[in-house]
Amino acid sequence: MKIHNFNAGPSILPKQVIQQSAKSVINYNKTGLSLLEISHRSNHFIEIIEKTTSLVKRVMNLNEEYSILFLQGGATLQFTMVPYNLMKNKAAYLDTGIWANKAIKEAKNFGKVKILFSGKENNYSFISKNYKIPNQVDYFHCTSNNTIVGTQMNFFPKTSIPIVCDMSSDIFSRKLNFCQFSLIYASAQKNVSSAGMTIVIIKKKILDKIKKKIPSYLDYKIHIKNNSILNTPNVFSIYTSMLTLEWIEKKGGLSILEIENKKKSQLLYEEIDRNNFFENKIQKKDRSNMNVTFFLKKKYLENEFNNMCKKENIVGLKGHRSFGGYRASIYNALPLESVQFLIEKMKKFEKKFS
Repeated sequence: MKIHNFNAGPSILPKQVIQQSAKSVINYNKTGLSLLEISHRSNHFIEIIEKTTSLVKRVMNLNEEYSILFLQGGATLQFTMVPYNLMKNKAAYLDTGIWANKAIKEAKNFGKVKILFSGKENNYSFISKNYKIPNQVDYFHCTSNNTIVGTQMNFFPKTSIPIVCDMSSDIFSRKLNFCQFSLIYASAQKNVSSAGMTIVIIKKKILDKIKKKIPSYLDYKIHIKNNSILNTPNVFSIYTSMLTLEWIEKKGGLSILEIENKKKSQLLYEEIDRNNFFENKIQKKDRSNMNVTFFLKKKYLENEFNNMCKKENIVGLKGHRSFGGYRASIYNALPLESVQFLIEKMKKFEKKFS
């Protein structure tokens, strides 16, 4: 039975990654031990984390100025760790969605927050490019892809101010100049791995500016010193990340994935725009290639559409509880076939109720 998985996260992963992970849970690398049983201080795990670190740098074309961390607490903990480690007095933020807004709320506990743009009054339906980053801020924070509403940044400013970016829902989905960012963080359950691990990519020199005392677990420098093993890390999620990154390299890297992701999203947006029963409320230039949101124009038909999706094994389309409607998350591992199948059923739905 073919299931078409449009879940926003935890999300679809490559089949071979799941298969290899499953084998390793039974017997890791012919050790007779489950991956879940090996010591995080053992040579087996040190090899995994070192390889995963190298893969992140290679796939993103990062230089040696960067450290890679594998932490816990999701992106939510990073909303606190970023200002704790980087803010002296003031930081600049873009408010482009619910998660960006939550990051702003946490940053206000550590200093002044300058909101350069907020899309809240317009239901986050677009992302402004007409903002100026002040020279007097410690860093500029943005969210590259807004999972809930379905917007994505296609423009990142050129600035001497350190750029911090939450890439939780579009990391490894497209080619960017990642060296323009001073800090990137991304929870792993979208595009990368299982839930419970967060990748943090840090340009080390930005950590020298803060001299205040920071609790150990919240201090990036201590995590760097301990190679992400200050406490027991999420061994399974780091291992699965390694397999996913190997899969990305075998496919040809981020350039290939970007082409595939654009093709999938464009096909679906074209159908939504054409179909008389559906609509997307995001300005076209800011539409996400990862999370395609849409609404039924005739709300009373929602049960009919939901039942059709259930019958056809289309899962994960329900929109976020705060936004409503529908959301097709089309991450790297989702095959083009699933998008085409959804489009076919949307056309069938239109024909049935016209």
